[in-house]
Amino acid sequence: MDIRLTNSRTRKKELFRPIDPTNVRLYVCGPTVYDRAHLGNARPVLVFDVLFRLLRHVYGEGHVTYVRNFTDVDDKINATALARKEAGAPGTLEELVRERSDETIGWYHADMDALGALRPTHEPRATAYIGEMIAMIAGLIESGHAYAAEGHVLFAVDSYAGYGALSGRSVEDMIAGARVEVAPYKKNPMDFVLWKPSTDDLPGWNSPWGRGRPGWHIECSAMSHALLGDTFDIHGGGNDLLFPHHENEIAQSACAHPEGEFAKVWLHNEMLQVEGKKMSKSLGNFFTVRDLLEQGVPGEVIRFVMLSTHYRKPMDWTAEKAREAEATLRRWRKFTASADESSSADRTVVLALCDDLNTAGAIAALHEIYKTGGPHDLKQSAQLLGLLTPEMGGWYDGKASASAEELIEHALNVRAEAKAAKDYATADAYRDLLNRAGVIVNDTKERTTWEIGPDFDPSILEENM
Repeated sequence: MDIRLTNSRTRKKELFRPIDPTNVRLYVCGPTVYDRAHLGNARPVLVFDVLFRLLRHVYGEGHVTYVRNFTDVDDKINATALARKEAGAPGTLEELVRERSDETIGWYHADMDALGALRPTHEPRATAYIGEMIAMIAGLIESGHAYAAEGHVLFAVDSYAGYGALSGRSVEDMIAGARVEVAPYKKNPMDFVLWKPSTDDLPGWNSPWGRGRPGWHIECSAMSHALLGDTFDIHGGGNDLLFPHHENEIAQSACAHPEGEFAKVWLHNEMLQVEGKKMSKSLGNFFTVRDLLEQGVPGEVIRFVMLSTHYRKPMDWTAEKAREAEATLRRWRKFTASADESSSADRTVVLALCDDLNTAGAIAALHEIYKTGGPHDLKQSAQLLGLLTPEMGGWYDGKASASAEELIEHALNVRAEAKAAKDYATADAYRDLLNRAGVIVNDTKERTTWEIGPDFDPSILEENM
């Protein structure tokens, strides 16, 4: 099936043609591992997890290579390690940095696993590719695209004519709109750091330019080249990375490996809001994935809400959406409880995902399958989005409660008997009763189904039946 994706570089929806259909290659910028992943961090994970699943569905599970890195060289990680050392923690600073990175990566895996995200093919750590970074930087200096100054190495933006093509802005516009570090050793204010010195009390590596550590941007260029080659198919991330990170990646990679094209397609997801506002600690609406999980919001519900908005649109997390998602998933899990694995994903769902990863359209198609299709079709189709999988079902007990379900089924049976006897007043009264109790009744030609709504109150049924 043909896949079409909106390429940020061309600003057009394009037909996706992999370089090698037997090895489709995807790189996504991963987290800096200094703390728990917040809810916004989960959005690109889930967006590109669905893309990974779709590519595997179309090209075969063994024909897709997905790389998502861990940035474990960072001032915040260093600060945490230093604080632990000053508090008397045993071990060298390097050991404490590694300890903090290991701890945070463990949290990240646990949280993303809870959201149903598949592990990528490779999850490289920046610290394992320092040699490759040093070699790339040395090559850039030799070719005239970078220069050493006062222990730093900087990329010379003027040396790359295509700088700014991804973001669509001129260098002058970027200087005016960005926080540019002013430093006397820079030849151009936009020149960015490839290597910077480390003091004795900070982690560092020996290099031709002295003991130091890499700049952020060079890390992804070195890791993607080592694992995916000069040219690969798709590079993804949040649109907050478009400039300067991805712009700088393109510049240094294109100059270091002019024989390649780096990434052919660039995909960027929009940001997340909470109840219509930007998530921030000052507004009191900042929370991590673990916060939600510990509050009892199932990972499958978080996933459903996230995928209900197209990746290129801002996603607004609300408590109401979470309640509605849980009600829908309860209904679908009840409907598919006896479904086997005999069918394949419905074509309408696959086509929606092939159309620029339209997860919202795919979920709309799942609603239609529930209304008119069979449980096998719904289960297999939902699993293409990572929903209704056995691994994600631990939260679901199959019923609101035994007594509540019995009352609902009894009310529906009485209503059905009244309708059959043409006693429409009684039938309407029971439907009204169910609605007041927060039970959503769905009538189709084929069947009557129900779901627990966000305001479900079983006491209303108990008092009136």
